[in-house]
Amino acid sequence: MDPERFGCCLRRRIRKDLIRFEREESMIEYTLIRSKRRTMAIHIKKDITLEVRAPLKTPKAEIDRFVMSKRDWIEKHLAAIAQQADNRARFSIRYNDTLSLQGREYPIIAKEGKRAGFDDQCFFLPPALPPDEIKRVIIQVYRAVAKEILANKVNDYSKQMGVMPAAVKVNSAKTRWGSCSGKNIINFSWRLVMADDDVINYVVVHELAHIREHNHSERFWRVVASVLPDYERRRKKLKEFQRKLANEDWD
Repeated sequence: MDPERFGCCLRRRIRKDLIRFEREESMIEYTLIRSKRRTMAIHIKKDITLEVRAPLKTPKAEIDRFVMSKRDWIEKHLAAIAQQADNRARFSIRYNDTLSLQGREYPIIAKEGKRAGFDDQCFFLPPALPPDEIKRVIIQVYRAVAKEILANKVNDYSKQMGVMPAAVKVNSAKTRWGSCSGKNIINFSWRLVMADDDVINYVVVHELAHIREHNHSERFWRVVASVLPDYERRRKKLKEFQRKLANEDWD
């Protein structure tokens, strides 16, 4: 549920408590949110805190038992998120590292002059840039390359699908790979071009399909399948790519 949309109802429908309890030499702390929902659920937030959602009248002891029954799952996911945060903190980009573009790896090369870019063989940058500046400039290069790659793919698939977006834009979205507005303006994250063409093409077709169906109904997925019959395989690859990218700090 979207917390912003639900925010107007928080005082009336939800009670929120911070709970800490010990069982079997384990301490678990979680925020309890009670609402008119029918089932219990656990959510691990990005700040590695635990949120438990429960019906209004569920006894506290029953909620604790539910949380303890999920202890192994909780510990596994907390460890994975902590490792992800550590990987992001250690992430840096330096000369001679390789970066992915359309699923292929290309080196970062120092090149005399003030220009930065991509020449189909490598990413090239002015020499002696510090790591933070290397990342900033590389992102600029990615954005420029993404505009060209994605515009070409949209043009090709638009003809095949018989649709035409009002505009195609590139943004810095972190996890929303693409979107199609009610006015048929399509946005893509520049990060998408790090993936291979299987994934890029899937996202492009997905967004173009929204020009016909602004929803995720069966009709929508039939439009996608008519162009990419193996779209489910591509969706799985997109999720794998997203998990990989979550370990890298491109902010």
